[in-house]
Amino acid sequence: MAPLRIAVLECDTPLPPIDDRYGGYTGVFTTLLKASAKALNKPEQLDPENDLVISQWNIVNADKYPNLEDIDAVLLTGSKHNSFEDIPWINRLVEFTQQVLAQDRVRILGICFGHQIIGRAMGAKVGRSDQGWEIAVCDMELTEKGKEVFGREKIRIQQMHQDIVATLPQGVTLLGHSPRCAIQGMYAPRRFISVQGHPEFTEWMETIIIQTRAETGVFNEGQAQDGLSRVGNEHDGLAIGTTFLKFLLEE
Repeated sequence: MAPLRIAVLECDTPLPPIDDRYGGYTGVFTTLLKASAKALNKPEQLDPENDLVISQWNIVNADKYPNLEDIDAVLLTGSKHNSFEDIPWINRLVEFTQQVLAQDRVRILGICFGHQIIGRAMGAKVGRSDQGWEIAVCDMELTEKGKEVFGREKIRIQQMHQDIVATLPQGVTLLGHSPRCAIQGMYAPRRFISVQGHPEFTEWMETIIIQTRAETGVFNEGQAQDGLSRVGNEHDGLAIGTTFLKFLLEE
């Protein structure tokens, strides 16, 4: 089996304690994807130690992108930035995403901000939700296709967003929804899969983010306490990571 070459397009730098431990979002996602490859337990298809070739691309500051011939997938990370802004690096990312979507070999994984960028690249409206923030472990109700793709009836996932994909792009399948977000996941076979939540976030990471945003006034006391009360709940990050790998390996 040839290695699976995944380019992680880092759309942000994690908060210092997370960055120090993992070395950027690439380290965070490498941890999730290696654990997911072990959980997948198909070493003849994907050896967790040798078959994941993950490269790091700082697209906010360096503005360098991988050649599509050199990779099999791109992963668009979350970000504190707004997916709808008209600024050079975000516009460049939207253009690159459109290039990937225009071909049929390299696939895309989109997480949070990355999910929104895919929506924007396909002409969907992205912007602030009128429902406010969705924080910590929340239920994602799955559509019939969502149940098939994830192999379960419901998904619990760490959340950290106030921006949403507001309209489903043409030709795209909805995977799930929640009371605060109508488009929690999108899917196009052999092209892309995306989620609004954060399968890569652990209780420790999410706690740091909530506490930092409370200290800086982004969250009020009630929001912070609500988030911290659910941050340790069981979630399906590993199962979502496994679904991502199955999607990338699918012929």
